[in-house]
Amino acid sequence: MNIVGISGSLRKGSYNIALLHAMQELAPAGMKIDIVGIGSLPLYNSDLEAEFPAEARALKQKVEAADGVIVVTPEFNRMIPGALSNAIDWLSRPYGKNSFAGKPVLVAGVSIGKIGTAIAQSQLKHTLLYLDARIIGQPELYLGPASDIFAESTGQAGMPGPVKSEDTKTLIAKALAVLADRIG
Repeated sequence: MNIVGISGSLRKGSYNIALLHAMQELAPAGMKIDIVGIGSLPLYNSDLEAEFPAEARALKQKVEAADGVIVVTPEFNRMIPGALSNAIDWLSRPYGKNSFAGKPVLVAGVSIGKIGTAIAQSQLKHTLLYLDARIIGQPELYLGPASDIFAESTGQAGMPGPVKSEDTKTLIAKALAVLADRIG
């Protein structure tokens, strides 16, 4: 089964991108997670829909061809980052061509704080429910603090090291198994 992984974080060394890499390693047999970037998307503007930008069209095609989606998000000012909101806008357009409709979606996030992106994830889940995505409700992946989850940097462009917490590995593996079950 083919899964698209999207991170709301654009920064090098992102804990959320590291989480997607950990998910690739912990995925059940037969699950492939393709991490796609959203940093090159133009800002959503309905005037651009007539000639849908190539970056947005490519993202829509990947999501539509996937069996499921994983969206990981940091929390900026108690909400999802603008880059992620922008990607969702493109994926839900043009009207009547919503790429999330009927898709199983696992939402997760990791932060340096203890509440582990809970507020941003709640906002994101509400939006995805409106877009008719099939949200995985349990287990919830509100992960933090990041220093308890990831080993120190491996030196690769400042990326955090691998997940060091066995409990977190078990939780991630369980969530991925639920996503696989939901896909069927």
